[in-house]
Amino acid sequence: MDRILIRGGNRLSGKLPISGAKNAALTLMPCALLTDQPLTLRNLPRLADVDGFGHLLNQLGASTAIEGTRPEEFGRVMTIRAGQLTSTEAPYDIVRKMRASILVLGPILARAGEARVSLPGGCAIGNRPIDLHLKALEAIGAELEMSAGYVTARAPKTASGSARLSGGRYRFPVVSVGATENVVMAAVTAKGSSRIENAAREPEIVDLCRCLVAMGAQIEGIGTETLEIEGVDRLHGATYAVMPDRIEAGSYACAAAITGGSLELLNVDAESMGATLSALADAGVLIELKKNAVCVTAQGPLQPLTLTTAPFPGFATDMQAQFMAMLCKADGASVLTETIFENRYMHVPELARMGADITVSGRTAVVRGVERLVGAPVMATDLRASMSLILAGLAAEGETSVNRVYHLDRGYERLEEKLSAVGADIERVSDG
Repeated sequence: MDRILIRGGNRLSGKLPISGAKNAALTLMPCALLTDQPLTLRNLPRLADVDGFGHLLNQLGASTAIEGTRPEEFGRVMTIRAGQLTSTEAPYDIVRKMRASILVLGPILARAGEARVSLPGGCAIGNRPIDLHLKALEAIGAELEMSAGYVTARAPKTASGSARLSGGRYRFPVVSVGATENVVMAAVTAKGSSRIENAAREPEIVDLCRCLVAMGAQIEGIGTETLEIEGVDRLHGATYAVMPDRIEAGSYACAAAITGGSLELLNVDAESMGATLSALADAGVLIELKKNAVCVTAQGPLQPLTLTTAPFPGFATDMQAQFMAMLCKADGASVLTETIFENRYMHVPELARMGADITVSGRTAVVRGVERLVGAPVMATDLRASMSLILAGLAAEGETSVNRVYHLDRGYERLEEKLSAVGADIERVSDG
């Protein structure tokens, strides 16, 4: 099993390219199931989750072809062709490994009139039920049945005998990114119109809607909490570029800050990072915006923060662990409150092994800055928690060994290469 070794203390400096967004890629890939024409996605990150989702699409009958790229290049181009679905079932052995697999439910249902999908797995960061997915799909005409760990969804028969969703109105009681994505993909080819209220406004939702529009969908209100969708008879193929990864960019911004360094992050959409950049500025980090780039420069001691995670445009839960690591070096006590997931502080004991002073009470963590962090063997528990350990290792004295790096490989493209190029002493080693 691989480990990542970091010998900390180096100041990071230079230009660092940001890859396509994992969370957007895993939302755009199932769009290919909505048409029999090819969907070509550019700027697709090279990640384990992307490979896993491609395998799931293959199981459903779609072909995936990747254009040749040079080894030194980041990202890739994938063309997905779902000329004919050979299966309408997403099985447990695939879905259990990746929660995003539930996003094939809406597209398969819309395309084939019936879908059977296993209940999902993914990160162990709390209970993330799919009830909102099901209620939203039911509101636009789906007939649902749950048994033996599977969800079966059917579209009602039309007068012509074909199965097609009717469309409808649904208001989410709480914001749900995944459920918004699923119902939008299902609604674009419904027989009638759909109105989705209190929809998630995350940039990845905007990216999804823009891709669907490029495929012929009719969606109004993109980027707002109310989406108006007029169903069309069919979608066509398209070529679409995956948005830059705002979470990866924020993670490397924290790396510049915690090491007292300066990084120019390339291929960045600063508008999608508003809350992250604002929090960094509040911590005393200098932020300079350029065209498709953001310069992040540490200047003096980091200042403590009070942060609460929230749906977009609030502070992203996917940045909480990275900021916690960064604030371990702040001059004072910071308070972090996690409102999205109930079990997202599993990195705290590992940071404590490195000398961090963190107290957790329920959903709130108090982080008291320390003079020094010390390298230690630590274990990653989920994707973003693993990045917090990398950040701590970059700033720690001595050597840090991060185990279970398969979590990192799910969301950070060639992390050790990118960090090495800007001055980090970091390497991946295999224990055989």
